[in-house]
Amino acid sequence: MDKRINTVSHLLARFRGLIQAAATLATNIHLPNFAKGGIYQGAGKAVCVPGLNCYSCPAASGACPIGSFQSVVGSSKFSFSYYVTGTLILIGVLLGRFVCGFLCPFGWLQELLHKIPGKKLSTKKLKPLTYIKYAVLLFAVVLLPVLVVNDVGMGDPFFCKYICPQGVLEGAIPLSIMNTGIRFALGKLFTWKLAILIAVVVLSVLFYRPFCKWICPLGAFYALMNKVSLLGIQVDQCKCVSCGKCAKVCQMDVDVTRTPDHAECIRCGKCVGACPVDAISFRYGLGVTGNSTAQSAQARENK
Repeated sequence: MDKRINTVSHLLARFRGLIQAAATLATNIHLPNFAKGGIYQGAGKAVCVPGLNCYSCPAASGACPIGSFQSVVGSSKFSFSYYVTGTLILIGVLLGRFVCGFLCPFGWLQELLHKIPGKKLSTKKLKPLTYIKYAVLLFAVVLLPVLVVNDVGMGDPFFCKYICPQGVLEGAIPLSIMNTGIRFALGKLFTWKLAILIAVVVLSVLFYRPFCKWICPLGAFYALMNKVSLLGIQVDQCKCVSCGKCAKVCQMDVDVTRTPDHAECIRCGKCVGACPVDAISFRYGLGVTGNSTAQSAQARENK
């Protein structure tokens, strides 16, 4: 069983790039719409995709969970978004931040940008910035759309409208290229969000996944679910030789041997590939602890 788990873990880590590419394609499967300058509006748009992907992307096969949530809480007939919230909780329980590491198109884009040759900067001394995304989730996604409303009781989708760079990248830019009316309608808001997109692109070249670490509210939600998610990382303390290679290779600044269910762990599997003794692996299911300290202690007692 352990051998099979280790094999699956190494395969996931090795082929993560291909899985990310496939997930991005599946999330944006209607590619001909880019040439048409239109948005897919079929039945698939009633379903939320797991990662951050703009509803207004011409090729988008589903709806962004953040955008869907805000469209409900900001409506004039406000009602709690049970469907979207339930979907997010379900995905969070099943996968946690595995979504960030394997299934999010914008996360993959940041990784590709980080591969551009040049000077790279560490985020280890910038860990306090990781708390910003929780503030974005609370205020820009939840509270402001509910509390700041117009005369007819409708609130703006603050995150989608004023912050999210994915909307400009996938929606505004391709649609404005193909549609003259949209192009001439672009104004100060587009300029502001384009500036955010450019900043994220530049920062992504210098830092590893800056938007995921510091700003993304979807990442913040999944981070809250990491400790209870069925899919996670486990460390066999009997095998671990405390070499520190897993911590050195982690670009999310996590020491998996100490906190395998850390909120910032995106389950990318780099620690799995770096471990020289196969002490680290993915784990899935109920009743499985984030690390195997208890099992290891019991094993030592039985020796």
